[in-house]
Amino acid sequence: MSVLVYTESQEGQFKKVALEVASYGKAVAEQLGTTLTALAFSANDPSQLGNYGVDKVLNVTSASRFDAKVYANAIKQAAEKENAKVVIVSSSADSKYLAPLLAIELDAAYASNVVATPTEVSPFTVKRSAFTNKAFSFTSLNTDVKLIGLSKNAYGLVENSGSATTEDFSPTLLDSNVEVKSVDRSTDKVTIADAEIVVSGGRGLKGPENWGIIEELAEVLGAATACSKPVSDLGWRPHSEHVGQTGKPVASNLYIAVGISGAIQHLAGINASKVKLVINTDPEAPFFKAADYGVVGDAFEVVPILIEKLKEFKSQNA
Repeated sequence: MSVLVYTESQEGQFKKVALEVASYGKAVAEQLGTTLTALAFSANDPSQLGNYGVDKVLNVTSASRFDAKVYANAIKQAAEKENAKVVIVSSSADSKYLAPLLAIELDAAYASNVVATPTEVSPFTVKRSAFTNKAFSFTSLNTDVKLIGLSKNAYGLVENSGSATTEDFSPTLLDSNVEVKSVDRSTDKVTIADAEIVVSGGRGLKGPENWGIIEELAEVLGAATACSKPVSDLGWRPHSEHVGQTGKPVASNLYIAVGISGAIQHLAGINASKVKLVINTDPEAPFFKAADYGVVGDAFEVVPILIEKLKEFKSQNA
């Protein structure tokens, strides 16, 4: 018996979520007193996962672009090969699409939005975020195989000193019904999906010509840039940067909202972020009620000062 994790990659490079599920999987495997196996698709350096606790990597070289149906069936074959009773995926957009199909393939109970290692292993009980991250629930999985969807940035990256053996794995792949005609990727240095810090702007910036202060603050912090729905709707920023309930969900360690009032749909999409800092001229803005820290002031005055102070701090602590 082993724990199996599905590790996502892009152009052969593991995504941050892959390293996080590997770190989490190691902790679960230790709880269960078993080993950790990872399934990778066309990874350039599968042995890299050994740095995050993986004992063995099954590397599939025959699969092309992501297809949830094809990947779910391949993961099932890997789980059967390894006799895995716990299978772990991330909470990326792809894995959220994949997980229900995989649960059916495995005849497994699926717990999404898991934020911690199991509180018990008999019965197998996990802690999950609920009600758009306003509460937690403790869910027991009673099926033979358990499927866990780990929330982003819930566990973090934990490096180990072990090494992983690599094995070429050739599952019988289903025919794909998906044809990819084009791929448009955001050109940000840091993607919203992988970012630990996100700097987001709203209509308070008054126009796209003022977005430079958001980008400069993000560059100083090594953060991703994002925006509210009205900003995206107005065409100031691309839709790929729209965060919120109807955009991309954010679970960063730090979320900085500049000139965003804090509509309920926006808050629902970023509520999983650990620390929320709000900069707004309106002291009655709804966002202040959800914020950990708030600055009442003009973004065009506050943000440049914040950038200057951060640069000073970085130069003194380099």
